[in-house]
Amino acid sequence: MTDFNFMVKHTSYMINTGPDVVNDATGEDVTQQELGGAMTHATKSGVATFVADDEAQCLEQVRYLMSFLPANNLEDPPYYAPTDDPERSCDAIPGLMPVSVNHAYDMKKIIEDVVDDGDFFEVFPHWAMNIVCGFGRLDGHVVGVVGNQPKMLAGALDIDASEKAARFVRTCDAFNIPHVTFGDVPGFIPGTHQEHSGIIRHGAKLLYAYCEATVPRVQVITRKGYGGAFVVMNSKSIGADLAFAWPSAEIAVMDANGAANIIFRREIDEAADPVARKAELVEEYAERFANPYQAAERGYVDDVIDPRDTRKMLIKSLGVLRTKKEQLPSRKHGNGPL
Repeated sequence: MTDFNFMVKHTSYMINTGPDVVNDATGEDVTQQELGGAMTHATKSGVATFVADDEAQCLEQVRYLMSFLPANNLEDPPYYAPTDDPERSCDAIPGLMPVSVNHAYDMKKIIEDVVDDGDFFEVFPHWAMNIVCGFGRLDGHVVGVVGNQPKMLAGALDIDASEKAARFVRTCDAFNIPHVTFGDVPGFIPGTHQEHSGIIRHGAKLLYAYCEATVPRVQVITRKGYGGAFVVMNSKSIGADLAFAWPSAEIAVMDANGAANIIFRREIDEAADPVARKAELVEEYAERFANPYQAAERGYVDDVIDPRDTRKMLIKSLGVLRTKKEQLPSRKHGNGPL
């Protein structure tokens, strides 16, 4: 069984208790569309994976999805002879990445430049948009892609994003689809709402999904990789087979500014010019620690690559990993953080 629900705008509804019952029980006035319409479930609840304008488009989406999935969990995903050169350089990527690490870019455009013919089929495109999930192909072979989306909440993880990605990772693993993860994550979203709603428990679902996956797993760090959120995004610490970083990657416990405030607080406070001294220390920390070369030296990434070589490196890596065989321990079932 897959984890994909299709709904048609204005004609599809999924509701446990209708508007009349809701009004009688709570006094709340709500329409059927607002309560359980297609866009409500696509944007708020995460129940609707895909939304179509009409039934014909819905059936076309179903056919498109099935082109990425095997007939059952014992088969490999369907392979199509590629028309896109496996050695093609991703020349658009340098122009897509902003100079400042504080400026956003569209992770979907990065993914489209890497996969075959720019063909990327996004799942849950309207829900938890701070993370991107979807199917593509590399050299004709299906891959499941997960990536932080800097355009939304700076790509930070929250409860919905963690659940969305965890569900997708598990679905891919169930159907023998390798994982490619593009990481640009500044951390988990802070605040009492997230903490009191159980971000630790829900964030652990993504961690558990990656740890439990037995398919080939490759990570690419494009920019920020901070703290526990970096670990959760398919890092080598939780079993990624291969990990690569771009020269723009910053891999550390936290960003240089936050680290300087903690580590050098006394030195900054006692400086004749605290602002200037802090700027010096932030730059020094970033140069020494928040870069991919330190991470590579310590084995957190396998190589620092030119972004333009991302496609060819992923194709070569997944080719090497295609015969990967991994067996989970014998057990009745896993005990995930539900």
